[in-house]
Amino acid sequence: LGSGARAAEPKRGGRLRIGAAGTNSSESWDPATWGLSANMNLGGFGCVYNNLVEIAPDGTLTPELAESFEPAEGGKVWKFKIRQGVTFSNGRTLAPSDIVGSIDHHRGEDSKSSAKPIVAAITDIGADGDTVIITLDAANADFPYLLADYHLVIGPADDGRVDWDKRIGTGGYTVTEYMVGTHMLLTRRADYWKSGAAWFDEVEIIGIDDIAARTNAVLTGEVDVITDADISTVGRLVDRPDVIVDEVTGTQHFTMPMFTDVAPFDNLDVRLALKYAVDREELVQKILYGHGRIANDQPIAPANRYFAADLPQRAYDPEKAKFHLKKAGMETLAVDLHAADAAFQGAVDTAILYAEQAAKAGITVNVVREPDDGYWSNVWTKQPFVMCFWQGRPTEDWMFTQVYASDAPWNDTHWKNPGFDKLLLAARAELDDAKRREMYGEMQRLVSDDGGVIVPMYANYVSVRRAEVQHGEKVSSVAALDGSKCGERWWFA
Repeated sequence: LGSGARAAEPKRGGRLRIGAAGTNSSESWDPATWGLSANMNLGGFGCVYNNLVEIAPDGTLTPELAESFEPAEGGKVWKFKIRQGVTFSNGRTLAPSDIVGSIDHHRGEDSKSSAKPIVAAITDIGADGDTVIITLDAANADFPYLLADYHLVIGPADDGRVDWDKRIGTGGYTVTEYMVGTHMLLTRRADYWKSGAAWFDEVEIIGIDDIAARTNAVLTGEVDVITDADISTVGRLVDRPDVIVDEVTGTQHFTMPMFTDVAPFDNLDVRLALKYAVDREELVQKILYGHGRIANDQPIAPANRYFAADLPQRAYDPEKAKFHLKKAGMETLAVDLHAADAAFQGAVDTAILYAEQAAKAGITVNVVREPDDGYWSNVWTKQPFVMCFWQGRPTEDWMFTQVYASDAPWNDTHWKNPGFDKLLLAARAELDDAKRREMYGEMQRLVSDDGGVIVPMYANYVSVRRAEVQHGEKVSSVAALDGSKCGERWWFA
């Protein structure tokens, strides 16, 4: 699987139709609320707005609305020189105050923004001429990477506040039609400040959650590209001349979080028993159809810079699971595992297969099937043992801060480890690469050996496009469809 024949030179024109999974009837244009929403990820983040910085397809961090950036005071202060001549879609010129207002939107004690953990370290943000100066509570060598987060888009600020409902951005497209959760049509801006981007005249996002319908749509030409291809059948498409299958190994991983402050998961030996009861190789072959690789109960993926490849791989071992159950004072164990395919494609089958695997260790896993609708609001973080999915993050600090720190808002295991928290702060400020690698390796070991999450496998991003849709030699591994930037980066041959 790959990117097909060598891409032709980019040219402008046409309407890119994206058949997308991940519709969300409760989505909002407020980026503080953005989560799993195809409209907001592909349309809002990918087309309407820009960030201060962006992660290029090759994984490097590059300036976007910032012309350049540099650290001061050992990484405690960061200075971003703002690009000149950039305009919003309403004709207003971008100013440093817009950067300040957009980032401040996620700060403050009352903020419920999903990006609050990212900006929580900011003690001061202000403008000095054409430069935005951000001061942190401690040095952070990776801080600029965090500003590429899809929540931290930039809008026009009036008196320090942005009216996100107006959908005004500096991106290459404006919104022409919009239906909550199901449809969006975007039209290219003739005055877009990037000359070599936003090649399409229009981008249309069509919500198609049913995987069979989504596949049929791209095969019949009703859409030009689809997200989340059917990995059980996508191999049959490789020899078709009219479509191209793209597969990218990124940071995406599937998880099974359990509350470490709720019995029986509050017992470390119970958690280890559940981890040894997973046949990871079987899951990769039967659930991912080989489109991924086994994981080791660590949320940092092989695509990450400091992935701990030397962490001893935890193998499927029913006898060792029984050993830990016995240490916990148990001969057998029965738990409920809540699952819905809203978590990820094949989540229910994963839970059922895990139940069969765990039975050999004397563990009864009762799979509780939940409705897809409302799974993320009613089940995840509400039930003590569930199926989950993470897109992953480009940096280790980013992933750990949002999910595994004791005070992380998305701490879906309720895990609190003071040693881990201490390492997190130390690694964030450490400029020596070898020392950082050692620290992040130890943090991955702590999550794997002590944490409350089972991470059985890393999943590739697999998408399908019509042969006339072209892209560059490299495709981003940050998220599906070129880091959600296909509307800006791709073109028709």
